[in-house]
Amino acid sequence: MPDRYRDFPTLRLEPGDNGVLQMVLDAPGLNSVGPQMHRDLADVWPAIERDDAVRAVLVRGEGKAFSAGGSFELIEKTIGDYPGRMQVLREARDLVLNMVNFSKPVISAINGPAVGAGLVVALLSDVSVAGRTARLIDGHTKLGVAAGDHAAICWPLLVGMAKAKYYLLTCETLHGEEAERIGLVSKCVDDEEVLATATRIADDLAHGAQDAIRFTKHSLNYWYRQFAPAFETALGLEFLGFSGPDVHEGLAAVREKRKPRFG
Repeated sequence: MPDRYRDFPTLRLEPGDNGVLQMVLDAPGLNSVGPQMHRDLADVWPAIERDDAVRAVLVRGEGKAFSAGGSFELIEKTIGDYPGRMQVLREARDLVLNMVNFSKPVISAINGPAVGAGLVVALLSDVSVAGRTARLIDGHTKLGVAAGDHAAICWPLLVGMAKAKYYLLTCETLHGEEAERIGLVSKCVDDEEVLATATRIADDLAHGAQDAIRFTKHSLNYWYRQFAPAFETALGLEFLGFSGPDVHEGLAAVREKRKPRFG
């Protein structure tokens, strides 16, 4: 790993000769996002921005999953005390806004589950390639907190308000084909073709007219910037929920692999 990326120990950052940097999520529990990875995913984008050798970023998960979302350790830290909750909130804000303001194209290769912070990276990528059996889940309300993170800033734009409300309120699983049909992801391909397809797209963008590609992305992302107040509201309400009673039952239900029994 290049020295400039030593500050992000939980991410495998693999530069290619073609200008494509591979960012690999590789962690126990189906690449679950622990406290350090959460911090790294928030802070890495400005560092990549300054790397002139990188013209595109391809994000993937190691093995059979993109990411199972926040680890129990991360959730417990968020519930635990005010300083910990505020730190995770700042990181969650930075993860979304740093991706929105990142100038270079990002391509996600989505296989298996993509949940929580992993889903943020998958859907805020400029081009998202999902396998047919990929499982995209926003599980906030089942955990007992509001759907914060990226939900309010991009779901209504990608799929419309009716679909956004349905999937964010119910936490129903979206498989790759349905995610493509409703516009949540850019492309759906056979599972074994996900990485090859994402790699080809990343390579094409890395060899394209960089100013034209980056200025187009910058202009389009003003749609996301317009929704920053909705994002800030949703994020604040999510973290208010982490101080309430429902999240304890939600976390217990996840641990015990059962339906939550909210009061």
